[in-house]
Amino acid sequence: MLGPVILAASRSGSLRRAVSAAPVTKPVVDRFIAGESIEETVPVVRSMAAGGLEVTLDVLGEDITDPAEALRARDAYLRLVEALEPLELGSAAEMSVKLSSFGQALPGGHDLALKNVTAVVEAAAAIGTTVTLDMEDHTTVDSTLAIHAEVRRAFPQTGAVVQSYLFRTEDDCRALSAAGARVRLVKGAYKEPASVAYQDKADVDKAYIRSLRILMEGGGYPMVGSHDPRIIAIAQDLAHRAGRKPDEYEFQMLYGIREAEQLRLAAEGHRMRVYIAYGTDWYGYFMRRLAERPANLAFFLRSVVSRG
Repeated sequence: MLGPVILAASRSGSLRRAVSAAPVTKPVVDRFIAGESIEETVPVVRSMAAGGLEVTLDVLGEDITDPAEALRARDAYLRLVEALEPLELGSAAEMSVKLSSFGQALPGGHDLALKNVTAVVEAAAAIGTTVTLDMEDHTTVDSTLAIHAEVRRAFPQTGAVVQSYLFRTEDDCRALSAAGARVRLVKGAYKEPASVAYQDKADVDKAYIRSLRILMEGGGYPMVGSHDPRIIAIAQDLAHRAGRKPDEYEFQMLYGIREAEQLRLAAEGHRMRVYIAYGTDWYGYFMRRLAERPANLAFFLRSVVSRG
């Protein structure tokens, strides 16, 4: 029951200031955030690649308030492309973007976000990699999927994210699979009303499996975003039943969570991609990680007690 409370807190300015200022916070945040700069993050990418892991990189930032911030977010991703180029990892190091950081919520934000993300996708394609559009709360889904469809006309490898807790997601999976899209399926990490989303964990899990079956049986490229051992096993079974080869789908997990499992899957020949977030605007991302799993919150509270 703490999850919705934490998600609500992720939008609180006063709590943001309090948590950010607490001495205990940074050592705990470091578990989930690779660094505050590209320079701190590139060695992490190299280490992951050496271990047989692929990555997707997220420059932290969302809920921007003016077009200048959207341009700064775009430019941060363009600098990331420049940093990735000499690594020569190709699609093994892709990027994830939140369109809210590119101005989606501003007046005229749909067109602004489309323009900004297109510049990043073009730059990524020039070094042999691609971009996945992260999904945010339910009010952004139509705009995000419309931008995804537009960008895919020139760059068909551009990925999209869907969230199983939304009632609409099975239909979205059918449409995206029919279009041959790369699709990351996650459970969802935003506080959503009962009018649009399942509220019970068991219902979210069942919806995830239904959506995953649609993706595995469809014509796209499924990206299984989950740390749940049961779902990972089900994904492998569904892939086998659908006749998919190991390079025709992949697993994705967050940096700092279940590292041994990430390495195990990679060692078994699966494509295993780690979602690496970096930057100074880490608060919202960090709070969603706490809300997703009780173990994450327990880890944070133990650190608070041990350092108190």
